[in-house]
Amino acid sequence: MSRAEMDQLTSGASNRIIPIFKALRTSLLFIHTFFLSLLLLLWPRRRRSPATSTAQVQSSVKKRRLVWRREEEDTQRRRALAEVIEMGVNDGDGGFRGRQSTSLFYGVKRNALFCRSWLPEPDELKGILIIIHGLNEHSGRYAHFASRLTSCNFGVYAIDWIGHGGSDGLHGFVPSLDQVVADTGSFLEKIKSENPETPCFLFGHSTGGAVVLKAASKPHIENMVKGIILTSPALRVKPAHPIVAALAPIFSIVIPKFQFKGANKRGIPVSRDPAALLAKYSDPLVYTGPIRVRTGHEILRISSYLMRNFKTITVPFFVLHGTADKVTDPLASQDLYNEAASEFKDIKLYEGFLHDLLFEPEREEITMDIINWLEKRLKSGVESAQ
Repeated sequence: MSRAEMDQLTSGASNRIIPIFKALRTSLLFIHTFFLSLLLLLWPRRRRSPATSTAQVQSSVKKRRLVWRREEEDTQRRRALAEVIEMGVNDGDGGFRGRQSTSLFYGVKRNALFCRSWLPEPDELKGILIIIHGLNEHSGRYAHFASRLTSCNFGVYAIDWIGHGGSDGLHGFVPSLDQVVADTGSFLEKIKSENPETPCFLFGHSTGGAVVLKAASKPHIENMVKGIILTSPALRVKPAHPIVAALAPIFSIVIPKFQFKGANKRGIPVSRDPAALLAKYSDPLVYTGPIRVRTGHEILRISSYLMRNFKTITVPFFVLHGTADKVTDPLASQDLYNEAASEFKDIKLYEGFLHDLLFEPEREEITMDIINWLEKRLKSGVESAQ
């Protein structure tokens, strides 16, 4: 694969947000149009006949139903694709180790969220890891990672965010990351209620790392986990210009699903493995379209919240980041490690590695670092109980 081709195979949080808000800054015509539209909305209108008003209402209802039907059809298509993704890794004997399954979980707003699980035999289970994927991807991409954990007797659950993978919602649209945080907590509560004696961990990648960190900052969630693992977390995402910070909340309300067509023509590679890049961006469940206004604003909001509250973090954590990551900031991960009040915290920076750590050529090394940290946390729990 040529360098030019690799440059086009990109995604993530900040590499999509920065071009978007550069476009916002320079799109004076768009802003002008927005204020004109607002003026037209507020301008007094002539009274229309009841027949005309009724026809307009019926037309509006018809359009909304059509949009809803299209979104529902797309959700069902994606869910069917999610169901047939291979979830196991050959154990060398022609079979697969452990048990895999898929299911639906209903979130805090009753959206159907697609879930996966990889479990060892019940008498071998020593811990559970819940995976929260990154922006625009889905849980099925973590099958190899999950199988490696299962081979070490860790059970793994993963859930697709709203608007991602096989879950409900418009593909690539996140109405609220606080809703994703709440869904994460609700899902953890369900898994913990089914396995009350089994230590649980949360894992989050990129924007999923920000979701996990915010969820675990809540006392009732922190009390249910032995620790959290963050790979390339989206912790310092800033708009390209101060005016964007002022305008983004307005656009997020007025045109939440609007896509910026030129936001991702070129970007930043997320892996040094060409095969991993090709697999990611040929995956129909990976959203590769322009980011939507509300989604971008939500990432800015959660990033800003976390940066202001590093010192309040007390949950045990392990943060991993590549020093060459241009999607999220490795220095922000270092700041989290330095400032967090957690007594049990670790950081590992991988020299020259990019954003998608579990899809780098050294993925086995990174996986073992994670497994070793999980084992260390389990051991510390045993020692403290003695």
